[in-house]
Amino acid sequence: MIRFADEITRPQVRRMWKTVFGDPDDYMETYFRHKYHDENTLVYVEEGKVVASLQMLSYGFTFCGTEIPIIYLSGVSTLPQYRRKGYVRQLLVRSFEEAAHRDVPLMLLVPQEEWLLKFYDRYGFAQTFDTGEEELPSLKALIEKHPGDLLAASKEFDDFFRQNDMTIQKSFDDFHAMIEEAALFNFPEKRSLIGMARVIDAERLLSLFAARYGGKSFSITVHDELVESNNALFTVADGKVDKRFPRNESDVPDGQVAQPVLTTNIRELAELLLGYHTSEKKYPLNTLFPEKQPQMHFMLE
Repeated sequence: MIRFADEITRPQVRRMWKTVFGDPDDYMETYFRHKYHDENTLVYVEEGKVVASLQMLSYGFTFCGTEIPIIYLSGVSTLPQYRRKGYVRQLLVRSFEEAAHRDVPLMLLVPQEEWLLKFYDRYGFAQTFDTGEEELPSLKALIEKHPGDLLAASKEFDDFFRQNDMTIQKSFDDFHAMIEEAALFNFPEKRSLIGMARVIDAERLLSLFAARYGGKSFSITVHDELVESNNALFTVADGKVDKRFPRNESDVPDGQVAQPVLTTNIRELAELLLGYHTSEKKYPLNTLFPEKQPQMHFMLE
């Protein structure tokens, strides 16, 4: 049975985190104090015991010049003796439904190991963030520049990243958690993280894309194995999107499908919309979707 965590299951989630990830207690204290919320934690309960769970953390994300809400998946885990029973799949599908219910069009995550790239690909995630080559701004330098004024340090941090498209944005509370976590490990150097994205609401994201790039015109059929509402033909033209549910393009009356007509899956759609290496795509994708440099950083990793 899947449900949200509560005061009874909360300690079990924490013990599972320790069992599965083995993080230091001081890090866990920081994480669970700043980021954990029962209402954002899905648990799979079997015979009264939490055997699998995930957390849906809320962040802002600059997409096509507009800040949108996103869910960042964290702590996806199953107790060792309960693995290979499909519990994580059920939790992920439920998280997609919850994201749609909350009007969140995009989900992100950081795979902690390389094999997880293929694992999450099964559920419609695509790699859309690369490991950074350059060092990110030093959190230690920021707080030393603004002694005793965490708000001013947070504002300077925000000003640095706010100008970047396809970038996770952080609140003051997020910044406070980042500083506390970094202090535990003596403020190590940080670089952008490898990350994955999962489109939850293709229509909304395509609408924002169309509004940002009003001169673009094309039609694209999207296939999604798990989120049925994304299976549609979307026509982008004149800064707007028209969504239809034909079986194929021939079901749409003549003149109502913009050229070129494209077909893609939900994984590639994430790559296209976030501008992930789009210059390496074949024509006409490389001309329709501008290349960007998506950034994932300071995720309490």
